[in-house]
Amino acid sequence: MRMNQKGQALVEYLLIIAVISVVVVSIVKLLGGYLHDSMVKSSCNLVDKVYVEGSKPGEATCVDQ
Repeated sequence: MRMNQKGQALVEYLLIIAVISVVVVSIVKLLGGYLHDSMVKSSCNLVDKVYVEGSKPGEATCVDQ
């Protein structure tokens, strides 16, 4: 009987990890363009370039001054 309980707990933990993974991937997919733009903006400031916002999220670039 103990083996069944350990196996059941393992399956429950795996299901929880799977659900959390799906949620995280969905959030990153939805907000990925905005995250990319914020990283580009930060890197533009670091290399003394001008941040140019794209027409869509995720299309921002840096250009020389």
